[in-house]
Amino acid sequence: MSTALTGIGSAPAGAAAWAPKPSPMTTPWTGQVPVDKPLPEYPRPQLTRPDWTNLNGLWDFAVTGRDAGQPASFPDQIRVPFVAESALSGIQRKITENDKLWYKRTFTVPADWSGRRVELNFGASDWQTTVWVNGTQVGAHKGGYDSFAYDITPRLNGGTNTVVVSVYDPTQTGGQAVGKQRINDVRPHSGGGIFYTAASGIWQTVWLEPVAAAHLTRLDMTPRLGDSTLRVTAQAASAAGRSARITVSIGGTVVGTATGTVGAEIAVPVPNARLWSPDDPFLYDVKAELLDGSAVTDAVGSYAGMRSIAVAKVDNILRPVLNGKFVFQTGTLDQGYWPDGIYTAPTDAALKSDLQAHKDLGFNMVRKHIKVEPQRWFYWADKLGLLVWQDMPAMDTGKSPATAARTQWEAEYHAVIDQHRSSPSLVMWVDQNEGWGQYDQARIASDVKAYDPSRLVNNMSGVNCCGSVDGGNGDVIDNHIYVGPGNTAPTATRAAVLGEFGGLGYKVPGHEWYPGGGFSYEDQASVSALNNRFVGLLDSIRTGQLPAGLSASVYTEITDVENEANGLLTYDRQVVKVDTARVKAANQALINASKNPAPPVTLPTGQYKSLRVTTPGYTDKYLRHQDGLAFTAVVDGASSALLKNDATWRIVAGLANGNCYSLESRNYPGEYLRHQNFRVRRDADDGSALFRADATWCAVAGTGGARLSSANLPGSYLRHIDSEVWLATPGGTHAWDNPATFTEDTTWAVEAPWAP
Repeated sequence: MSTALTGIGSAPAGAAAWAPKPSPMTTPWTGQVPVDKPLPEYPRPQLTRPDWTNLNGLWDFAVTGRDAGQPASFPDQIRVPFVAESALSGIQRKITENDKLWYKRTFTVPADWSGRRVELNFGASDWQTTVWVNGTQVGAHKGGYDSFAYDITPRLNGGTNTVVVSVYDPTQTGGQAVGKQRINDVRPHSGGGIFYTAASGIWQTVWLEPVAAAHLTRLDMTPRLGDSTLRVTAQAASAAGRSARITVSIGGTVVGTATGTVGAEIAVPVPNARLWSPDDPFLYDVKAELLDGSAVTDAVGSYAGMRSIAVAKVDNILRPVLNGKFVFQTGTLDQGYWPDGIYTAPTDAALKSDLQAHKDLGFNMVRKHIKVEPQRWFYWADKLGLLVWQDMPAMDTGKSPATAARTQWEAEYHAVIDQHRSSPSLVMWVDQNEGWGQYDQARIASDVKAYDPSRLVNNMSGVNCCGSVDGGNGDVIDNHIYVGPGNTAPTATRAAVLGEFGGLGYKVPGHEWYPGGGFSYEDQASVSALNNRFVGLLDSIRTGQLPAGLSASVYTEITDVENEANGLLTYDRQVVKVDTARVKAANQALINASKNPAPPVTLPTGQYKSLRVTTPGYTDKYLRHQDGLAFTAVVDGASSALLKNDATWRIVAGLANGNCYSLESRNYPGEYLRHQNFRVRRDADDGSALFRADATWCAVAGTGGARLSSANLPGSYLRHIDSEVWLATPGGTHAWDNPATFTEDTTWAVEAPWAP
């Protein structure tokens, strides 16, 4: 079997002369990619067979006009499975809607495969792929993100066989699912915004595999914790009326087995199941056997995790619950782009590395954004323990899809669901994003929920953004707020999630895709500023948004991507910009707060109170107004009646949010403490929504008192500094955001009023 693991087959002549193109940026794995056997790992971890032949490596290559037939010559060579636009492919050229890609290579079938069928498998090829073996077409496929295979047995010649593949990829001009791909110059350049280099042609592993005439094609596995079973539907070809035996084991010890009809659900007992979670990503071994009577005619290996995902009321707030318990999902936006391979990670270790970076930084979730990764990426998410939100790649923005495009997109979405429905890490399908190519939002969400009822469904990520239309259904309501974290409230039927926030930028010299061209949602002046600002956002979610009902957040983003410079890592994965230990601690504190929530901070409404400073050395000072502005001043029994009145406030229900508070002046009734241009002042209520939001403060826990967070700028706090009172932001750039004694300066002791 070992020879099959490293690949068998003939590469094109002249391979020794081939070389990759220089990569715009070098990752730690760029130089580790073999010429003849890139990505040698078995590509389908949840349906494994011991015998296979990897066809990755050098293929003859040509580009013709879009309507041309097979060329007479293939003048170039491409390293499969890297796309033609990438440096690792050795081609690195712009592909347009007027081009067609052609691949050719030879292979021989191992002698010990005799008597079995031979299938030719493609992990993914973008977008319209046609395949010939020994001059005869064996299949054609449309779709850039799902795998496909053809039985090529009738076309084999018993000796050296030739496979030819053509791919047409119009990218955003064609109407199909493209995600972030756009036809652009393949070398670094200015601009591009939030869209990136296209990825045309074969971009995942190509392999041969021998199978029996009747053979298993897919295992659909759904854990059911309620009765301690793993529900398995064994899909098979040419196996009508046959049965399948499913065995679940741990390290060779069988824990449960069951036999049932192919194509029907089989309940396999898994007693006393060890539950899969990010803290304990335990995987069971699964074996499926196809039976003809009592004879085993095919067998595959797999794995499964026992876990449940749902939404449920927790302390009267609708939350996503993993294994019946609420745990805050803190993750990043992961776009899966590489400077050397574009859509294809250079090695399996590289593919794993971005997920490992999430774990190292303390995240427990990842949103795979507008791209679907190879099955080995899901394997690493399953094994490392990360909850996955999977986006369906969008069609082009700013246009209503044609009928044919809609039909194709939905068919491809179903194929993607089928391909990944057994991965325990995958907990939510994200149908559409920010209105890109949007249509039939509610119908699609209902369709996806019916097609895979075992997972959560997000009908639109970013319902508040960019002209998107909320279908009104699904399991979550999802806002995008930059920089955020803002306010996203749960409803009676949907949990609240923050699908994107952050976007803090820091450009690392020597690690920019196009030096000087990078951008972000908020540039940071230094690594220290980046750390303070980012950790401040996580802390704000923990103290403010989590208690108010937010259940998940997705930070933009794990790595820089081309000219987007808002990654926690650089695009080349050479530099981690943030303090790993500090970010991990902040994430862990956020997760722990969801598991062991602190009691809500409540203030006595309808009563007069005075707010005392808690910063050591200043604890004799109180919050007061003077000439319409807020200050702190020493107040004691000998103070004037005017000062005592100025330092007394009536606490009332928040003008903009009844769960929060407003502070009404004792001696100027109808005037409230509000922020305006960051300065805190006393103003009369003018009845506007802006005033009421500016004058509403949400109480969060502080040591020795309460912290008052702005209702409309969550994460910014009422702070005294140099006797003045400002709205200050952790990690902010203003003088009043100074990190020294920030927490103490924003904590106020609520005490008896100086002017009852």
